[in-house]
Amino acid sequence: MRLLLISLILSLSFSATAQDYYLFAGTYTSGKSKGIYVYQFNSNTGDVQWVSNTDSCVNPSFITLSPDGNYLYAVNETGKTIPGHVSAYAFNKENGKLRFMNQQLSGGDDPCFITTDTSGKWAIVANYSGGSLAAFPININGSLNHYSQLIQHKGKSINKQRQEKAHVHSTFFTPDYKYVLAPDLGMDKTMTYKFNAALHKPLLPAVVPYTNSIPGSGPRHIVFHPNNKFVYIIEELSGTVKACSYKNGILKPIQTIATHPSDYKEQPGSADIHISPDGKFLYASNRGNENNIAIFSINNNSGRLTSVGYHATGGVQPRNFIIDPSGNFLLVANQASDNIVVFKRNIETGLLQQMTQQIEIPNPVCLQLLKK
Repeated sequence: MRLLLISLILSLSFSATAQDYYLFAGTYTSGKSKGIYVYQFNSNTGDVQWVSNTDSCVNPSFITLSPDGNYLYAVNETGKTIPGHVSAYAFNKENGKLRFMNQQLSGGDDPCFITTDTSGKWAIVANYSGGSLAAFPININGSLNHYSQLIQHKGKSINKQRQEKAHVHSTFFTPDYKYVLAPDLGMDKTMTYKFNAALHKPLLPAVVPYTNSIPGSGPRHIVFHPNNKFVYIIEELSGTVKACSYKNGILKPIQTIATHPSDYKEQPGSADIHISPDGKFLYASNRGNENNIAIFSINNNSGRLTSVGYHATGGVQPRNFIIDPSGNFLLVANQASDNIVVFKRNIETGLLQQMTQQIEIPNPVCLQLLKK
């Protein structure tokens, strides 16, 4: 009887610590996808259940949430005859449904990234083919105003097919929200802008305006270490991670390390990069013929990376992935195989184990989590 009571108490205690989240997935809609999908995710079991989806949203490839979770913003990745747009949605936390609010022109072709500041008053968008970034004021009701600032990049690098002009691939706020870092795949530079939320045009030139990558690297996404002393840049074309020290808007390179084994001779296709909540491990996704997650341990004193291994993503063309706040699970969006795969993380070793849980979803690209 006593053992049964203890078992019951432990079970209840475990249930009480369970964290349920909403999982959002942005997609390409060239196939069967209807746009943005909402799921329920359990961070104790890794279970995922469908909740809702939008009815008609064109190529919401990258999505982000407002700081309070009441609004979702998505790029509409189109170009040429159909100009790029960004869209705003209200999110009902009770029933898990999105309601379309409004849409604005993104200011350039093929917007591929969007983020919001900590006040929820600004959204910053990267236009890939347009080679620009745009700052959008957010209205009190959560809708998007027309962009108040558009910054055009000009430049190119040595890869004539992919770096014929500027290609802004992302826009990341620094942890203190005083700067915006904008990796430009076409220019082989990560641009730095000061950010002042009180200004009509909030992006200003930084004292050190950019950080160079080795020609032909193609910087794509970044991630900050939890201690805010280091920042890591995933470079798509060279399949490398550039580790840098960081202070007051200034990045100083420490190390460049490959995301694939030394005997890999094919074209890399690195995509996304994240760090475990405890700051011990860094993960990077590889597309092309690799279709894996590269795993690195992090030296918290020097910021340098050491390769731990690789794990297949259980699908084809992994784009974005996400680590849940507990650090227990890693979820990967495999665009070309139409699935999101759930992996259990070993918190001590950083290694991954594929779970039986898997989501069938057309052309998934971007994943976001929101605590319920």
